[in-house]
Parts: sequence; structure tokens; C-alpha cells
Amino acid sequence: MIATTIVTMLALLQYLGFGVAVGRARGRSGVAAPAVTGSEDFERYFRAHQNTLEQLVIMLPAAFASAHFIGDLYAAAFALLFLGGRQLYFNRYVREPTKRGPGMLLTAAANLALVLGGIIGALVQLADRL
Repeated sequence: MIATTIVTMLALLQYLGFGVAVGRARGRSGVAAPAVTGSEDFERYFRAHQNTLEQLVIMLPAAFASAHFIGDLYAAAFALLFLGGRQLYFNRYVREPTKRGPGMLLTAAANLALVLGGIIGALVQLADRL
């Protein structure tokens, strides 16, 4: 599960980078903590970051389940697709939120493939034991 570990750690670094971007947007816009409203620019960064957290909760365990039951390269490939989708989503959301769709679709496809890989792989292994 080396490849999956590397890619998921890259996803966490990406998330940390998004957090830095949120902090910078907060500073530029003058939105003092703990407020999360008051500047549309800041709110776009904040929402893109929060949405990424919501998607990471799905991707991380699903990637490791898929790596375990299906294979490391399968999981790493879809985790890479997730990374690309998240970057596209973040970049588009902070510029023009209505154009975030392609990034969200890539993210959703990657998460679906990882979740299904984990479920199907576990069921196949369970069936083999019965």
C-alpha cells in the first residue's frame, strides 16, 4: 500500500495548502476570526476548503480499503484522480463558483470508484471465506 499511502499523504498536503490559501484570503478580506462571512472572496476560499474536508472523509478510508482488497495501484490511481479533481474544484470555485462542476465530478467519480472497490473487494473476500 505504498503508492496509496504516498498519494493520500499528498492529498493531506493539498488540504493543508488549501488551508493556507483560506488564511491568506481571510487576511486580504479583513474577515476576523471566528467569522466566516463578510467577504465573498473569503467565503469562496472557505467553502472550497470545507468541501474538500467533506470529500476527504470519504476518500481516505475508501482508498485504504480499496488498496487492501483490490490493489495498491488501483487505489492510488483513483486517489490521484481525486487530487486532480480537488485542485480543479478549488481553483474554479475561488474564481467562479458556477464553474466548479468538472472538479466535483472528478472527485465524485474517484470517491465512488474507491468506495465500490472497498465494498466489492471485501464482499469477494468474505464470500471466499464462506
